[in-house]
Amino acid sequence: MSTEARVVLNADDVRRALTRIAHEIVERNHGLHGLVLVGLQRGGVWMAQALAEILGGIDGGSTVPVGSLDVSFHRDDVGLRPIVPGHVTDIPMSLDGTTVVLTDDVLFTGRTVRAALEALNEYGRPRAVQLAVMVDRGHRELPIRPDFVGKNLPTSRDEQVAATPEGVTIR
Repeated sequence: MSTEARVVLNADDVRRALTRIAHEIVERNHGLHGLVLVGLQRGGVWMAQALAEILGGIDGGSTVPVGSLDVSFHRDDVGLRPIVPGHVTDIPMSLDGTTVVLTDDVLFTGRTVRAALEALNEYGRPRAVQLAVMVDRGHRELPIRPDFVGKNLPTSRDEQVAATPEGVTIR
């Protein structure tokens, strides 16, 4: 396995993928009314913030609330990996009756998303929860499917994928 990072998407590609995802969110939800973006700590927060900015430009300057969610204490693999709390959960409002779009940088096994769904219950009962990811790399262990995807990227289990505003790399 090579330790050199291979660039799959550059910063412009990431920006275009985010713009496409934002338009898909507006289309699927018939606008932005009742929409809340919640980024999963750490990788999904930048994505939620970027989407909120793009969405504001699409729908006449509307402001979409953005929150962040740390799922450390809701994971089902607590005994298998260290818990590193300290990332901020900041949900700006009750989620009752809203449509929550969870955002994450990379979707792999689905376990982080499962933990996020459980953690969201502490903040209300959304009308619907949708999932937006920059990269879907497959290898699902749970029946979780994203609603919005920047790039489907088949990988081996041993490869590491990093997605940031600057690009997507595989190592």
